[in-house]
Amino acid sequence: MTATDDERIQGLWDAMARGWAEGDAHSFAAVFAEECDFTTVRGEKPPGRAGIAAGHDQLFRTVYRSTRLDARVQSIRYPRPDLATVNVESTVVASDGTSLAHTHALAVVERDAAAGADGAWRITAFHNMIPAPRPATPPASEN
Repeated sequence: MTATDDERIQGLWDAMARGWAEGDAHSFAAVFAEECDFTTVRGEKPPGRAGIAAGHDQLFRTVYRSTRLDARVQSIRYPRPDLATVNVESTVVASDGTSLAHTHALAVVERDAAAGADGAWRITAFHNMIPAPRPATPPASEN
């Protein structure tokens, strides 16, 4: 719950973005706990870190080849000193600078309890989504 904790948590997304830019799914997935509860934008639930790496390996070899991830941590909240919730907005950017996808994620991040107060933070739950566009006009009220 210090500035250092905020920096370490931000560092998870920095490492994720580096792995993405390198097309390295294992590096991308390294920030997730071994048994992370991960939900993709399509509602899929790959099994843990290995599933996250496998899914992203496929993405990095196909539709998101040669792209980068611009991840922006919006907020970090600490319900406990060893637990944080993190809201993140991200954009997948093509090599020509075109935005391919905008996402929003809510993550649960935990400090490695075995390592004490200086332990590494890992993402233990991650729910990713593509925000729906807002309607042009508000829906009519039902009375």
